[in-house]
Amino acid sequence: MIKYSLIIILLLQSCTIKTDKPFNEQVVNNTLNSWHKAASDADFDTYFGLMAEDAHFIGTDATENWTKTAFMQFAKPFFDKGKAWDFTVLDRNIYHDAKTVWFDERLDTWMGICRGSRVLQKEADTWKIKHYVLSLTIPNTTINQVKKINDSITKKSLLQLK
Repeated sequence: MIKYSLIIILLLQSCTIKTDKPFNEQVVNNTLNSWHKAASDADFDTYFGLMAEDAHFIGTDATENWTKTAFMQFAKPFFDKGKAWDFTVLDRNIYHDAKTVWFDERLDTWMGICRGSRVLQKEADTWKIKHYVLSLTIPNTTINQVKKINDSITKKSLLQLK
């Protein structure tokens, strides 16, 4: 009897439906590309709808570490004018586990080449942006010139941050 019970249990376990869908990189790429397109199209609702409620956006300025709500308030006037920002992806590296995606990308922007780094988290069946960092790229051969330009501004920022 125990032998038959064990066989029945094993059969039932083998018939269970796996609910986790395999990772689909194209779905993630579509989410990321939709986010950039929404900014380019000044589509406020789509842009911020792709962000988790507790998302953070870190911009290129040392003072820019926005909660989603604060970033929405900052960005709304740009979106309302019909033109937010337009970033074109040059390349992207995606890494993941079952519930989290992180990646880096190089972007063609009005500032020149920038880097974006994001963390997405699965909420139900949707990937939401939890954390985004945008940074300028500075060629190593020009870092001293850039540093010289930034020194006075950086000193003021340091005073505010301390």
